[in-house]
Amino acid sequence: MLDAVVVGAGPNGLTAAVELARRGFSVAVFEARDTVGGGARTEELTLPGFRHDPCSAAHPLAINSPAFRGLPLERYGLEWVHAELPMAHPFPDGSAAVLARSVGATAASFGPRDAGTYRRLVEPFLARWDTLVRDFMSLPLTALPRDPVTLARFGLVGLPPSTWLMRRFRDERARTLFAGLVAHVMAPLGGFATGAIGLVFALAAHARGWPVARGGSQAVSDALAAHLTDLGGTVHTDFEVKRLDDLPPARAYVFDTSPTALARIAGFGSLYDHYRYGPGVFKIDYALDGPVPWTAKEARAAGTVQIGADSGEIGTALRAASREGRAPDAPFLITVQPSVADPTRAPAGKHVFWAYGHVPSGWTGDLTDAIERQLERFAPGFRDRVLARATAGPPQIAARNANYVGGDIASGAVSGLQVLLRPRLSLFPYNTPHPAVFICSSATPPGPGVHGMSGHNAAKAVWRRLRQA
Repeated sequence: MLDAVVVGAGPNGLTAAVELARRGFSVAVFEARDTVGGGARTEELTLPGFRHDPCSAAHPLAINSPAFRGLPLERYGLEWVHAELPMAHPFPDGSAAVLARSVGATAASFGPRDAGTYRRLVEPFLARWDTLVRDFMSLPLTALPRDPVTLARFGLVGLPPSTWLMRRFRDERARTLFAGLVAHVMAPLGGFATGAIGLVFALAAHARGWPVARGGSQAVSDALAAHLTDLGGTVHTDFEVKRLDDLPPARAYVFDTSPTALARIAGFGSLYDHYRYGPGVFKIDYALDGPVPWTAKEARAAGTVQIGADSGEIGTALRAASREGRAPDAPFLITVQPSVADPTRAPAGKHVFWAYGHVPSGWTGDLTDAIERQLERFAPGFRDRVLARATAGPPQIAARNANYVGGDIASGAVSGLQVLLRPRLSLFPYNTPHPAVFICSSATPPGPGVHGMSGHNAAKAVWRRLRQA
């Protein structure tokens, strides 16, 4: 009998497996797809030689993750590479605000009226970043914080809606960039704890940047799988689990799946019926004949580029997708240009690039024209650079990754109490009614992103159970 079986070989499932194997437990991982990866994969989606990341591509949370930083992933080929700027937010007049590694450079891009405000906002937390990130990404509610004073100060600033925090800024440049940061988790700007979301992304950039993995995001998953194999664990791909009886006998079962799938497989009935999924995304991966012709020079040097003319336009797009049930006319776009930092992603002189906009859950329309109209506003001539495109709306995104119900790449709405308490109201979110069954996906704290911390935290609950048995 195995000590633990993990279902799903995404970053969280692989991290949970590694943490258990490191402690001497026998572990096997079962994955429905023919390769490991989940939200961290790399494929040739358009043309030969163009290596695209179907989901996550830039990794501010991965490079800052306490779980990943505690593992020897570089030994297994993971290498972080950085663009000159982590992120840029261009404006219609050809200028841009930036999220730079330097707090000073970032503040200067906002203009003199908001530079001091930004520095006063982030510098106290940046000085305590490593302790702070460990506190808010560790076991929720039941873990004693290492720095309760800093965590409490962060809560006072971050738990109110981001619209409150944005009132500190006098000009639109800072408000727009910050609104874009919040929109990375598809949360309405006026929601609970959205200020914290924006701050985390900003602090992560200042601390260690927003890198890409050399060769593609698959390198993150491959490094975790290789480390697991060296520790004695096994990985079985192309193995779809439909019920618990499909799996070998084990003392514990850990699911890197959606709550909906877990309830179906484990026979939990209506346990997660109140769990809410958020809006979906419409994503386009591009093979380009050259770099994106951004009008703003800062955007040409950035790994990630946010697209939204101002905070009002961003807020309107988020409301359309999450509350009004329609695709926005001017979608807010998150775009990543990995080959700016990693030229191995495309043939010489060519580039890979992706963009996505938010749409209602399960939306079946085509957002291609609206996305490319937005890109042309800030990069005139963009369409002329396109060699090939691969589009994916919510149905295709859900088909690629079953955790993304309705195309929701956050694996659950990041709004209301579900920002902190997911997948249900419980002090022990990784546990289920069955004492041997656990959940470790992005539907558990600390939530979406390639960071492995949901798997890391769930593994603690599992090994406590295994030691007691």
